[in-house]
Amino acid sequence: MNEDRLLLPGADGLTLVASTFGPADGFPVLLAHGGGQTRRAWRKVGTRLGRAGYRAIALDLRGHGESPWSPTGAYDVHDFGRDLVAVAQSFERNPALIGASLGGLAGLVAEGTIAPGTFASLTLVDITPQMEANGVARVLGFMAQHAREGFESPEHASASIAAYLPHRERRQSSSGLKSYLRKARDGRYYWHWDPAFVENVTRRRTITDDVSAGSTELVQAASALSLPVHLVRGGSSDLVSPEGAAEFRKLVPHAKFSDIAGASHMVAGDENDAFGDAVQRFLVETHPVKL
Repeated sequence: MNEDRLLLPGADGLTLVASTFGPADGFPVLLAHGGGQTRRAWRKVGTRLGRAGYRAIALDLRGHGESPWSPTGAYDVHDFGRDLVAVAQSFERNPALIGASLGGLAGLVAEGTIAPGTFASLTLVDITPQMEANGVARVLGFMAQHAREGFESPEHASASIAAYLPHRERRQSSSGLKSYLRKARDGRYYWHWDPAFVENVTRRRTITDDVSAGSTELVQAASALSLPVHLVRGGSSDLVSPEGAAEFRKLVPHAKFSDIAGASHMVAGDENDAFGDAVQRFLVETHPVKL
């Protein structure tokens, strides 16, 4: 399956970078990764959807991967949401959106608040308006740990990931890992995202001291959803609890729900085959395509 590079219009004059999979005239499926990730996180899923006849578009969010950093540090969920709206409106057809964590929150705000009717369907991957405080703190702690000082080597980064994800087989300093890092002039390796992103998120949490700050808006956005919705939860997630998933299903009673056994918050990375099955099943039911 060929992977093509594509430039797409975001908000604030930013031009975002994406990879595409599948036929050019296939039903568009926009893939938005989680905070601190890049579009590479969707490579297996994008390839699978492309082979199924969909046009999968895996996006580097602003401040991540090859997409530009915001010159003003604009990394609020609304900023990411405005980017998704701009990208979606550049397509001939409303795309289905699959958003993991940050990408899901941005999609929720985009569809439920900023521009209802932007997407054909919305798949939220291990994210809901009700998030577990300890899980959020753990994610932010990992991201902030080496945001500014970087790593001595890819092996150092691999050790950091292994400590954060002890349940997963340790990733060696392969080309795959290196794609998440950038080597600076000082010889050190840094994550392929703007450290201002996590610093802004952490600062807002410190000011409010409340992980649910803004959750009223997220609840309202979820309650306003009328398009097909699919919630995918990692069965071992420490960020979305069974109770949080149940609350979301009360807010969006028409939503489909998949619980992926053995997966943490990093659902696609932990159980890619089971995740791909669940995502493709929902898309086939909602947006069938002919090969």
